[in-house]
Amino acid sequence: MLLKILLAEDEENIASTIVLNLELEGYMVSHASKGKQALELATKKHYDLIILDVMLPEMDGFTICEGIRKAGITTPILFLTAKGTSTDRVLGLKLGADDYLTKPFDLEEFLLRIKNLLKRNPAVNDTSNIYSFNNNTINYISYEITNSKGEVSTVSKREMELLKLLIQRANQVISREEILERLWNDESLPTPRTIDNFILSYRKLFEQNSKEPQHFHSIRGVGYKFTP
Repeated sequence: MLLKILLAEDEENIASTIVLNLELEGYMVSHASKGKQALELATKKHYDLIILDVMLPEMDGFTICEGIRKAGITTPILFLTAKGTSTDRVLGLKLGADDYLTKPFDLEEFLLRIKNLLKRNPAVNDTSNIYSFNNNTINYISYEITNSKGEVSTVSKREMELLKLLIQRANQVISREEILERLWNDESLPTPRTIDNFILSYRKLFEQNSKEPQHFHSIRGVGYKFTP
C-alpha cells in the first residue's frame, strides 16, 4: 500500500528535489506551495505524513500546524525551516509538530527522519499479523479469513490490502479516489465495479446478513466504511 506525504514548500528548487527523492523511495507526494492550500489539503485528504516549511505565502507553517491539530488530525508533522533557533523549535513542538529539520539539510538524514516518523504512525506501523472482530479472524500474512462459523477462506493480495486499509481507518469513510490512489496507483485502473465487488465479498465472508451489513458499508457518492 502506497504511503502518502503532503509537502508544503514554496521554494521550487527545494520542492522539486524533495518530491523527486520521496517518489524514488516509493512514496506518493502531494505538493502545496502556499499555506492556505496546504491547510486545505491536510484537513480534507488523508496523509501518512505532513512536511511543513515554516515560511510560506499566505499562512506560515506554525499556523498550518495549529489548524491541523485543532481539526483533530494526528498525522505526524515534520517542520522544515531556514531558522534554527531553539525558540522556533520549541514553538513548533508545542503546536503539535513531531520533528524539526533546519535547512540546508543532509538528504540521507531527511529520508531517515521520514522513515522514523512513519514508524510512529499507528496506521502505518501496524505490526500485528492478526486482526479479530466479532468472532472473525483475519491473517494478513497468509491471506486467510476465518469467519464466525469457523469457515476458512483465502483472499487475493489486493482484497487483503483494501481490507487492511478499511480496518486501519475504522469508522472513517474512505473515498473511492483514495482507494484507487493507494492500491492501484499508476497501474491499469480496475473496472468501476471492482471495489464494490470486494465489499460484497467481505459481506459474504463476515456479515451475519449480507443484505443488512453491520460492518462493511458503501456510502453512496462518498466511499466505503468499516465498522468493527
